[in-house]
Amino acid sequence: MRKPELLAPAGDREKLKTAVLYGADAVYLGARDFSLRERAKNFAADELPEAVSFAHAHGVKLYLTVNVYPHEEHLPALRELLAAAAAAGVDAFIIADAGVFRLAKEIAPQVARHISTQASSTNSEAARFWQEQGAARVILGREVSLADCAKIAAQTTAELEIFVHGAMCMAYSGRCLLSSFLTGRSANLGDCAQPCRWQYQLVEERRPGAPLPLEEDRWGSYILNSKDLCLIELLPEILAAGISSLKIEGRMKSAYYVANVTRIYRRALDACWRAFERAEVKTAAGCRQYYAFDPDWTAELQKVSHRQYCTGFALRPPGPGDYVYDSSYSFRGYDFAAVALGYDQKLRRLHIEQRNHLALGDTVEILLPEGDVRPLSIRAIWREDGEPAAALPHAMEHAWLACDEAVPAGCIIRRPVREEGGAADV
Repeated sequence: MRKPELLAPAGDREKLKTAVLYGADAVYLGARDFSLRERAKNFAADELPEAVSFAHAHGVKLYLTVNVYPHEEHLPALRELLAAAAAAGVDAFIIADAGVFRLAKEIAPQVARHISTQASSTNSEAARFWQEQGAARVILGREVSLADCAKIAAQTTAELEIFVHGAMCMAYSGRCLLSSFLTGRSANLGDCAQPCRWQYQLVEERRPGAPLPLEEDRWGSYILNSKDLCLIELLPEILAAGISSLKIEGRMKSAYYVANVTRIYRRALDACWRAFERAEVKTAAGCRQYYAFDPDWTAELQKVSHRQYCTGFALRPPGPGDYVYDSSYSFRGYDFAAVALGYDQKLRRLHIEQRNHLALGDTVEILLPEGDVRPLSIRAIWREDGEPAAALPHAMEHAWLACDEAVPAGCIIRRPVREEGGAADV
């Protein structure tokens, strides 16, 4: 067995750099089209060479998602994208559609092909089929239990990948038509409006003006709203199942989300793998003899934007307790406050790009790629031109903070939320 890869989302350049800094072995990203995240910033085709060069310079692989189900009109542009991505040096394409799979083999046979979770591969025969067609990896459908993952791994030599953290789609393997029907925005072409997170009421056909409550909640009912996935406590079972890649969902999430989730899974995976190597019997139970789960890992994952967590299909099919009926909001304990741009050793000042309101007297926390979270009390602020300031109220301001210890560029700085609740962090 080889140590599993930790695969992190890279929705734009900043998140790519963040994922690499905080320990990802590989990143996945999309071009401006054909990647199922049309409203993420994504990458233009001419930006891919720079992205690949950055990842490879740090020993990180880069996979390009082309996992839409295209129509005939999309094929010419798709051909161009595959050729450009291959020339840029991407390590693999993530593909759902058989036609795209065939085109990728024709245009870029040197690039590995990974079968997307959108292809709904949920059994060993499907995995073997795709391997026979030339797939290097199969990303299993989220409907597959860890017990079945182990059975599938025993029947194929293709790499297997699963999602371990992030938002869950209520549709089978994410193949949903709700958005198309209700808004005209196709989820299968990357433009989902997330109607599963909306409030719904029941209306009887002959009484359209008299909606009936589905449960006693004045705001309505969120009958399709799944909890988020979190498998941090099941890493021994994941390793024992023979999984090659652990995938974090979140190309639409903030750089702070990418940083904190990646660094926590990095720590947990490294610790679990060391225990797994020591174990005489390569099972979850054998691993746990040498593995101590740190509750702080779970606590840290509560500090990023998330809904309530569940284990998805990993142990059993989800039941009523795995949905959120009273709210569609994502909650977090911290705001994304700033990004470190550099450190002036002589002046002992930290150069930042601010993302949320900061003021004198605030206490923030710096997420270090290695080591503990470092608190910083803001005792002095200087604007970019060197003028002192009492606060930084406007997003994206560049400024300096008094800071006695060096901080690597790219580090994320967070601040406790000022009010409870709220939507996803910026």
